[in-house]
This record gives sequence, structure tokens and C-alpha cells, in this order.
Amino acid sequence: MTATELAQQAADQLARLTGVDHHDIALVLGSGWLPAVESLGEATADIATTELPGFSAAAVAGHSGRIRSIRSGDRQLLVFLSRTHYYEGKGVAAVVHPVRTAAAAGCRAIVLTNGCGGLNEAWPPGTPVLIRDHINLTARSPIEGAHFVDLTDLYSSRLRALCREVDPTLDEGVYVQFPGPHYETPAEIEMVRRIGGDLVGMSTTLEAIAAREAGLEVLGISLVTNLAAGISGEPLDHAEVLETGRAAAGRMGDLLTRIVPRI
Repeated sequence: MTATELAQQAADQLARLTGVDHHDIALVLGSGWLPAVESLGEATADIATTELPGFSAAAVAGHSGRIRSIRSGDRQLLVFLSRTHYYEGKGVAAVVHPVRTAAAAGCRAIVLTNGCGGLNEAWPPGTPVLIRDHINLTARSPIEGAHFVDLTDLYSSRLRALCREVDPTLDEGVYVQFPGPHYETPAEIEMVRRIGGDLVGMSTTLEAIAAREAGLEVLGISLVTNLAAGISGEPLDHAEVLETGRAAAGRMGDLLTRIVPRI
């Protein structure tokens, strides 16, 4: 079975379980973003990821292995409360399966969020940053075969402009994905700085590439949960990532609530 066929099977099962034939916008919630979901609207269905073909249970603390269908105004949102990370060893296809399922379910846009380390000391923990571009250091792609996909405007300039209309204080930067699961060394962070990166994490870029291949418009938003290795002199801790997300939940929820209806 091809990845496209598996995604269509998952989308068909999703429609049966949620009672929703067509979703409009998908959101993938990264580390620290989970508390913000309550602000998005009325949940019309909530299912375990394991109820759909090709999905597995969440493997990271602070993620919920569930998928929620939410009514927000005249839009039906498909919200993934967890993601599969590349470092889990399940393969790139598993990482991007939710994105392909969203496309098969009718979504035309996707919001990819993450918790990440920041290189800019002007972005304290709790700062949302729009992803302007990315550098994929996993050395992998979700696209197979001679299918050449243009990534020039991968992170939609239109959607970023809408975000700045909602919140003019939003900054933007280049997100760099490392394979993980270990955090980066100070020397690697210095490398990121020299190649033009502003944000570092272990997700998002492979999903964004798959979204573009599937024809989805992509909005990426990072929540800076800590300063990157070597900047503050403090050790990195996943518990800190989750705590920063909880502390920023109100702002993140408000931001999503104001942005999503305009997509």
C-alpha cells in the first residue's frame, strides 16, 4: 500500500468516527502547545490516534495521543494533539502521515507548531515566532522518487502577513531541525547561528515538506521554550519546555483563536 492510499484509508475512517465528511484546516500541536487547544472552539469529536490506520500512540511526555475535530465559526478544524518524531525510529512516512491524512480529509491549509530553542536573546521563553524558512538537518525527505517539489515559499508569506495583522509584535525566523532526541551541543548551536538559523528543534521540517507536496498552504509557529545550548549557560530540560508551554498557554490559545479564522 502506498503512503497516499494509507492516508486515504485514515481519512475515510476519520470521517466515519467524527461524523465530519470534510475538514478545512489542520493543526499539529507541538511540545508546550497542548494547553492552548481549549481556546480553539467546540470539540465535535475526540478520538485516539490509534483508531486510525497508520497512526501510533504518542511517545513523548506533554503530547496527547488524540485527534480532535473542532468547530470554529464556519470552519471545521482537524487538530492533532501529538506528532510522531523522526527520532522515534518509525520512519519518515510515519512522521508525515498526519499531514497526508489531513490533505486526504479535505484540508487546504495546515498550522505546524513546535516548542524549540531560541538563539535570539531578545526572545525570552514563552515568545511565539513565525517560521519564515527552515534548514532540514535530518538528511531525509518524505518525498520519494523523481518528484521535484518547489519549497521557495514553503511557509506562506500570505499567512505570515495575516498573523502580523493580528499581532504586529510577532517576529519571524529560520527554524533548524536536528534529528534528536539529544539536545544540540553549544558548538552545533554556533554552527546554526553561522548558517542563518534562529530556532532549533526536532520536528516540523519533514511535515512542512510533505504538506507542500500535498498542496497545503503552510503556517509554522514556534514557541521559544528555552534559550539554545550554550547561550544561557543552563542545562536543557524537557520539563522546562512543558512548563513554559503551560505558562504561555493563554497567549498561544488567543493567538491561534485570532489567526485560524482568517486562514
